[in-house]
Amino acid sequence: MTTFSEFGLSSELLQAIEKIGFDTPTQIQEQAIPFLLENNRDLVGLAQTGTGKTAAFGLPIIQKITKEKVPQALILSPTRELCLQIAKDLELFCKYMNHVAIVTVYGGAKIDSQINKIKKGVQIVVATPGRMNDIIRRQKVDLTKIKMVVLDEADEMLNMGFKDELDGILQHTPPTKNIFLFSATMPRQVIQIAETYIQDPYQITIGRKNVGAENIDHAYYVVRGQDRYQALKRIADVHPDIYGIIFCRTRAETKSIAEKLIKDGYNADALHGDLSQEQREFVMGKFRKKNLQMLVATDVVARGLDVENLSHIISYNLPDDLETYTHRSGRTGRAGKSGVSIAIVSRREVERIKRIERSIHKKFERRLVPNGHEICEKQFFHLIERVKNVEVNEEQIAPFMEKVYKKLDSLTLEEVIKNFVALEFNMLLNYYKNERDLNVAQRTSTKERTRKDRDRDGERGKGKNRKSAGFQRLFINVGQKHNVRPQDIIGLVNDISGKKRIPIGAIDIAKNFSFFEVPPHEVQGLTATPVYLDEKEVQIERADTVKNAAPSKSWDNDKKQGRKRKKRKKK
Repeated sequence: MTTFSEFGLSSELLQAIEKIGFDTPTQIQEQAIPFLLENNRDLVGLAQTGTGKTAAFGLPIIQKITKEKVPQALILSPTRELCLQIAKDLELFCKYMNHVAIVTVYGGAKIDSQINKIKKGVQIVVATPGRMNDIIRRQKVDLTKIKMVVLDEADEMLNMGFKDELDGILQHTPPTKNIFLFSATMPRQVIQIAETYIQDPYQITIGRKNVGAENIDHAYYVVRGQDRYQALKRIADVHPDIYGIIFCRTRAETKSIAEKLIKDGYNADALHGDLSQEQREFVMGKFRKKNLQMLVATDVVARGLDVENLSHIISYNLPDDLETYTHRSGRTGRAGKSGVSIAIVSRREVERIKRIERSIHKKFERRLVPNGHEICEKQFFHLIERVKNVEVNEEQIAPFMEKVYKKLDSLTLEEVIKNFVALEFNMLLNYYKNERDLNVAQRTSTKERTRKDRDRDGERGKGKNRKSAGFQRLFINVGQKHNVRPQDIIGLVNDISGKKRIPIGAIDIAKNFSFFEVPPHEVQGLTATPVYLDEKEVQIERADTVKNAAPSKSWDNDKKQGRKRKKRKKK
């Protein structure tokens, strides 16, 4: 097994690494560190977020700089959060090297104080492209002795529109410098930057280009647009131990979703561009300590987040480009641990999921939004597990136990447990009582529908009601005229039954009415009580008892008329 001591690092750096607790180098560290120490050559590193890139370039840079207090290394990154994180890591590496001075340069902070720090003398500048370009224009920094330039998260810098700033900065650095470009993906723009500025680079690829990390599971839920927030809550409820980031497209949406979650009692907060640096650090401090379970953020501000052990990444909206999805999902599943990346999509967005699958070479699992029964069951056993494993401080609770036993002595152990469960779960059970199904049926291609209809007809034969084997056909007095879709009927059946998704057979929707099939033992529950669909009272009856509906004949006539119209169009 390779160790850091084999790379030729100085004793001071090895001492700092040991203090930090690094055991063995990651793949990119194992390949990049010895190469950068031994060579003065450009490098292109392709690796996912969270693979240890900062140490991969940071340790060689620190070892190579001299004691002269002039900028010798420039590290460019897309956001101030990432700047601060890189600088913090470098300072840890320099713990036993007092001669190394590092400055962070980013927007949102006073530029004068950053300029003053540069004037006092620094060897390493960690900067965002916009603020660095501003300081260069003011002629407040001398880059003529720069030996090394790092373009960290190069794909994201270009996604954020920093190409002109990068061009301007690199033009002010000496041609003899080495460039180290690191990126999670390699879109066309990054390749162009590499071809323009990088000479015969040494290339390191961890995994395959533009491929998602292997230990991340990808899943998606299909809901109506207006049900997106309700789906988010149910996903959070069915994962009681969730510790993750919810990505939104805009800062306005980020604020709105976070406010709703907080109002609904969830342990959440927002991170967006309107927050001051002090406010951001406060929110991030709570999140890192796990005082928050969910952080709602935009892609831009989340770029610098370095948080370990995230269990879930949730895309409340899919990003506009594939590379951004790769960055999002790469926040979880780090350091060999597993993670889940979830997307909440509308039916028309399912095709975008397919495109992402092709891009990252990973399959997404279509999951159903959990119903109330599933959520309550998961929450219940999660609580039981917590009770089972709770640490009991006998000394602390001893003064109260006698009174507690006395208060409960009229109850049996079984009654105490029942009361405890009821106390914890009455609110949750009532909240999810009769909650509707949020799932939307996926579209089926015309060819596939034709095949399914043909198979279904073959199974049923030519009987009057065309009923599937083992199912009872029911009539409902709403149809196409009322904008009813198959998923509306499925949701209605689940709402009425209050069960965990009962089996539903064929659904036939005509102009003014519809038919659907359920197991015979479910018929009584569906026809015995008043039924409402979108606040309209509707009628469900057994199809064979409805007069004048002519179920099979009317339906068959509708289909025959449709076929005749199609033939006329072809002629």
